[in-house]
Amino acid sequence: QAQLAESGGGLVQPGGSLRLSCTASGILFRRYTMGWYRQAPGQQRELVAQITTGDSTNYSDSVKGRFTISRDNAKSTVYLQMNSLKPEDTAVYYCNAIPIAGTYVYWGQGTQVTVSA
Repeated sequence: QAQLAESGGGLVQPGGSLRLSCTASGILFRRYTMGWYRQAPGQQRELVAQITTGDSTNYSDSVKGRFTISRDNAKSTVYLQMNSLKPEDTAVYYCNAIPIAGTYVYWGQGTQVTVSA
């Protein structure tokens, strides 16, 4: 049974930092593009950052220069380093895994990030 487990969310003040982790099990991690999405109350889920199997990355305009996505294939883990956090970054953050071959996309359960003074 494939699983993605996020951790690292919490409450942080504006300008602060958090690092999210997502550890995969039950999949051949190195053959998946990994992504972080977020969903704020009343809004659609949106892509935050993505990293391919070849370590190419892309970011939403709203987080460029502040967030960094990385992966450790040996640990089957993808990270999201979030710096200079803003109240508008408050959301539930989800990781997902997209296979380079195949169609099934896996999602984690999400971790809450709240940016507030």
